[in-house]
Amino acid sequence: MAMRVLVLGAAGDMGSRAVRELAREASVDEIGLADRNVAAAQALAAELPSGRARPMPLDARDASALRSALAGWDVAASALGPFYLFEAPAVRAAIQAGVPYVSLCDDHDAAQAALALHPTARERGVTVVTGMGWTPGLSNLLARRAAGLLDRALRVRIAWAGAASDSKGYAVILHTMHMLTGQVPTFRDRRYVLVPAGSEPEVLPFPEPLGQVKVAHVGHPEPVTLPRSLPGVEEVSLRGGLSEAFLNWLATALARGGLTRSARGKALLGSTVKPLLPLLERIGPAGASFSGLHVVVEGVLREKPTRVTVRAIGHMADLTGVPLAVAALLLGSGEARLPGVHAPEAPGLFDADAVLRNLAGRGLSLEEPVIEALRDRAGAPASPARR
Repeated sequence: MAMRVLVLGAAGDMGSRAVRELAREASVDEIGLADRNVAAAQALAAELPSGRARPMPLDARDASALRSALAGWDVAASALGPFYLFEAPAVRAAIQAGVPYVSLCDDHDAAQAALALHPTARERGVTVVTGMGWTPGLSNLLARRAAGLLDRALRVRIAWAGAASDSKGYAVILHTMHMLTGQVPTFRDRRYVLVPAGSEPEVLPFPEPLGQVKVAHVGHPEPVTLPRSLPGVEEVSLRGGLSEAFLNWLATALARGGLTRSARGKALLGSTVKPLLPLLERIGPAGASFSGLHVVVEGVLREKPTRVTVRAIGHMADLTGVPLAVAALLLGSGEARLPGVHAPEAPGLFDADAVLRNLAGRGLSLEEPVIEALRDRAGAPASPARR
């Protein structure tokens, strides 16, 4: 079946990676490249097989233009950040147009706004998936896979690490400021609580070449969505950090200085920081332009306390854009259909194991889960095993 896919924010770092992945698919007959940067969209179209891609100028701040752009496509995939500005309007437009929709939404408040539209989407029979990229997205599916290896999951601890040189997008700068501003959600003792962004730091081992990276609480959707899909879970936390320690400190200091509390403030600061990125990128170790995930789920297996750890490594554009493309293919073909607004781990939406195998087959580096028994009350040592 021929499929027509519209990609919002198609010319950016993450959107263009999704476009290139979609262009490899024989089932994709046409790709709409919707972007405010018309020249970049035209340049991207020129890289793809003739006639497959159609550049479409779009200012997503115009709600009417957004609805018109979405109409008639088999599926829409959004890399249109920052999502705290664009996710809710895009979801509304997709519901009104009756078009299945999937996004990279990585802002916790934007995800909550999208999930609030669930009743309308369900009533109109439209499937919407918010947050199907690297984190959230791949992180959620890895957590769900790890939880599935236990009889009962109790604690989910997700962390990401990345290098500043692994993405040069303006939207990524704005997102970094947003997720480090103010209070951010976490889930502990079976309830949602707010904690200061950048608090409770810890150092975790990520796959090489990232290695040891300090991470702290940041504002991402996973603590908001995963408790809905994992009944009985007591804790879900999300931490993140840059491999360049100085940039971690700088980003946190700017956010705590009050300069990022408004969208206007973020935009002004982002415009100032963007020209400095080539210089700032030199701060990190040479050759370490990678991003990674460290996912731990603790619970009970055969009546014993057990931990499952799974990690991933790659370039941010691959870790982010490829899951978006795969989800768009599943939605556009009708293989995944669950009317309403959902996070990617929602039961009945995706087969997590099948999607992870698909992603591994497309070159993403996903480590096999490591299962280890935790020390019991008698102090028995852990016994690691791989599955």
